[in-house]
Parts: sequence; structure tokens; C-alpha cells
Amino acid sequence: MPESLVPLAGSERASLPDVTDTAPLNIAERAEITVVLRRRAELPAEIIEGPTVLSSAQLAAGYGADPADVDLVSRELTSRGLAVTAVYATTRRVMVAGSLGDLSTAFGTTLRQVSSPDPGGRGRVNHRYREGPLYVPATLDGVVTAVLGLDTRPQARPHFRSRAATAQGTSYTPAQVAQIYGFPAGTTGAGQTVAIIELGGGFATSDLDAYFGGLGIAVPSVTAVSVDGAANNPADTSGADLEVSLDIDVIGAAAPGAAQVVYFAPNNGDQGFVDAISAAAEASPAPIAISISWGQSEDSWTAQGLSTMNAAMSDAAALGITVCVAAGDNGSDDDVTDGQVHVDFPASSPYALACGGTTLVANPTTGTISSEVVWNELASNEGATGGGVSDQFALPTWQADAGVGPRAAAQPAAASGAAGAAASDAAAGDAAAGDVVAEHRRRHHPDSGGGSGGSGSGGSGGSGGSSGSGGSEESSGADWRGVPDVAGNGDPVTGYQIYSGGQAQVVGGTSAVAPLWSALIARLAQATGTRFGLIQTLLYAGVSPGKDVPGFHDITSGNNGAYEAGPGWDSCSGLGSPDGTALLSRLQDS
Repeated sequence: MPESLVPLAGSERASLPDVTDTAPLNIAERAEITVVLRRRAELPAEIIEGPTVLSSAQLAAGYGADPADVDLVSRELTSRGLAVTAVYATTRRVMVAGSLGDLSTAFGTTLRQVSSPDPGGRGRVNHRYREGPLYVPATLDGVVTAVLGLDTRPQARPHFRSRAATAQGTSYTPAQVAQIYGFPAGTTGAGQTVAIIELGGGFATSDLDAYFGGLGIAVPSVTAVSVDGAANNPADTSGADLEVSLDIDVIGAAAPGAAQVVYFAPNNGDQGFVDAISAAAEASPAPIAISISWGQSEDSWTAQGLSTMNAAMSDAAALGITVCVAAGDNGSDDDVTDGQVHVDFPASSPYALACGGTTLVANPTTGTISSEVVWNELASNEGATGGGVSDQFALPTWQADAGVGPRAAAQPAAASGAAGAAASDAAAGDAAAGDVVAEHRRRHHPDSGGGSGGSGSGGSGGSGGSSGSGGSEESSGADWRGVPDVAGNGDPVTGYQIYSGGQAQVVGGTSAVAPLWSALIARLAQATGTRFGLIQTLLYAGVSPGKDVPGFHDITSGNNGAYEAGPGWDSCSGLGSPDGTALLSRLQDS
């Protein structure tokens, strides 16, 4: 390595299994990458946590990139044959273009063109690939904090679940779910904008016209924004169209007055994800919420990817934007096959409102809930809510009194078998709500006599308000971020009626819960005239282990594999599902 280059901390890329070289890399091919710079000053916690809300100009002037750093980076990289194509001082990003050969040399790495298994399980994907650390010119040591986009392996997957054709259950329109959860009357989200992050897929206006027309709702304002060359692509064959439709349909039906801006970015490692969040955060007008339904297990990210996306979400919080993120659809192991427990990122970020999933049985006409338990359909291969305890992020101060317990030592062997509830196996035919509930309880709680218990932790960690291990021994470590923060209907067996690809479909997943909470945030903001930003500081205020939290339906029954639900906060359902009207009253009194 040339003496003029030094290692870039956190840039190490682990090798992928089953990587196959597809062709020699064309070193003359040009690419654009993202170089992230340090802040001119640290962003204080009291600004991130509110109630102070910065403008984009204030964030740039106080905590963005220093102009001297931008000049230094520009001079150094252009001297190495690269070109600076754009500068975003507010979010500290410098876009740099050059040939792959020059980019490889400038950052001390070897790039290959390979194929590897798609993280979403859809065959193989082709991408650029590197292993080991990156390097930066010695003059930029400490100035550059991340270099994103050289390795373009797909990083994230969408967290939606289509209901199986054979599944029996019920379904709701998003407007009905909003009514069931008591979204404040007299509000529609008017005057608010919700940003949506998509790493693939697209929407067709004909689908929007058909869906909202069928609901008798005016088609909302939906604007597509291109990030890093990606665009609205309803012909995408990756299956991501369903994610896009779910996000738009849920927000549009649950907050019909809110405008939507959809940021389409490539699923190309850390770069597209970070750039999309940053673009949404520094948009004018600033959105009231950012909805993210994509993610991957914490251990799959580089350190620079974690820290850079975390910083982007802290920028959003400082700008008064609530970032709502799906907690994952694969239970407490997050679909990692090492026998350990994992949580999903970016939901595990302390700057994300992590959204878990439930199985909701209710009367859509009266809004009466007859049952709501943790979503766990692992036995029928229809997923389970993510949740657990982070091994990357420390316990936030605002979560310190919630009763987050130790991380489970391992994934229970039964988590992918009998522990998974299968409401979809309810009586054949059009199953009544009571049949769905009875079958769910029978599969989840065979010794409970059909009751709604399940308040214990299942391990040695104390009451149901703590993070229970579902019967496995708990690890000794504590004081780590607990996931999720909140919950909502996510089971595809009790899923959402949407419209995608010219046909009506029923879809669930925590991908539905993130836009649902984004819609609620928009309606709460309309009612209060307040930008909440890091709303967790308000939601967790006054909580204590094992106690109901005002503004929430406490979920006390069920598990997601390694963690049991119980009274108060738990690692399956967080604080619970929303009672929007009660939550509004609580926020108005705070």
C-alpha cells in the first residue's frame, strides 16, 4: 500500500460465501461514490432529543461539513484523477466520480465483478465486490469518515409478507386499521409530508387510481425522487413493487391528507440507503416522518455503514423528523442461521422508531379489538415480528426505565417449529374472527386453556416487562438498545388490503407497521402543530417495567422465538400498539 494512504476505520468488508467471479472488471467503467465527511462540531444530544428543531440551514452551519474540509477533500481527490460531482454540506456528503481503476487506486482496494446469493432469497445477483479495509490519503485521515459505493452487494431486503393463498384469516383496509387504533378524529395528515425510502420497485398511477378510487378516497399526492440513478420502476422483477405499493397504500389510506415523496435508491450496499435517508432529511419542506421498510441483521453491515446511517437518522431527528423503521419479519434470529439472536438494522438505531408486528383481530365497523398478540407464524412459514436486544447500540437514556433486559443467549431450537403460531391453519372456509383467535392461542399457548396469559419472561430476567428469553438462558450483558419501540398489525393472516400489479392483494409484515406509524405521526402533527422528531423521548417518559403505558394497547401474549411478551415494554411488541386518541391527549399534556 502506498505510504500516502492510511486505513479508513470501520471500512472493513467481510467476505461473502459462495461468491463467483462473473467477468473481469472493466476498470475504464465510470462510477459515482459517496464520500462522507466529519461534522464541524458534534451534534448535541439535547438537540437530537428535542424539543429544539433545527432548520436545514442551521444544521449545515452548526453541524454539517466544514467548507475547509470540503475544499481539502476536493483538492486531494481531484489530484488523483477523480471528479467532485456534488456537495451536500448539510449531510456532509461529497459525490465523487471516476473510472473504477482510478477509484480503486485512490482508496487502496481491489474490486471484482461477481455474483452472490441475493439477501432476499431471490436467486443470485451481480455486483462489484471488495474485501478488507479501504484506505484514504493521509491528508484526509480523520476528515473522511466513510467511503460508500465501491462494493455494490445488495445490503437490505424489504420486510413485507404476502398472505399465503391457503391461509385463512381476516384482512383490513389501512383506513380500518387506523380506525381500530383510534387515530385522532378530525385529522387526515393535511399539511404534512411523509417520505418513503425504497431500494427497488416502483408504482403505477393506474394502481393508485384503482385502489384509492375503490376506497372512495382521493388519490394522494405521490412524488417520485431519483437517488443515485435509481428511479420509479414498476417493471422491477425483484418483487419490490409490492413493498412500494404497501407503503403508499397504507400511508395514503391511513393519512389521506398527507403528501408522499418516495425516494428510489439502488440497493447497492450502504450508499443508496444512506443517500436516500439524507436526501429525504434535507428536503424542503422537511417531511414530518420518514418511513423505512427495508433492513438487514446488524451483523451484516460494515461499521462505517452503521455509523453513517445512524448519523443520517440523527440529522433527521434534529430536523424534527420521526424515522419509522420496520423491525423485521423473521423473529428473534432475523433469519441468520448461526443459532444466535439478532435484531434488524436500521430499526435498532437509537434514532429510529422501531416498529414491530402483531396479529390483530378486531371488528372494523365498531373498532373493537377482540384479540391482539405478538405476530408469530413461523410454523406456517409466514414470518414473525423482529425484536430483541442490540449488540451494536447502547441503551438510550430515554429507554433506561423501560425494563430492557439481557440479550437471549441463543435462539431456541423450537423457534422455527412449534413455537410459530399458525393462525393461517384455522378452520377451512371463511374463518370467523373467533376461530382465528382460538387457533392462534391453541398453537401459541397449549397449556393456557385459550386464555391470554404469557406475562412471564420465560427466562431469568425478571418480569414480563423485561426482555425475556422464551426459555433459553440469557446472556450476561445488559444495557443495550431494546427493539422494537412500538407495534401494530403486521401478520399477513390479519393483513392489509392493498393493490399492486393490477390486482388486489393482502399483505402484512412490519413493512406495513412503519408506514402505519408514519401516518399516525402525520395526523398527530396536524392535531398539535408539533414536529416530534425523536418522539421516543415522549413515548417512554414515565414508563416503568411491567406497567401499561398510556396511549398504547399493551400486548401481553405471544413470542417471537427467543423473547416473550409481557406487561409493559417487551422485546416483541415494544410499548404496544397505538391508541391514537389517547396518545394525542398524552402528547398534548406533555
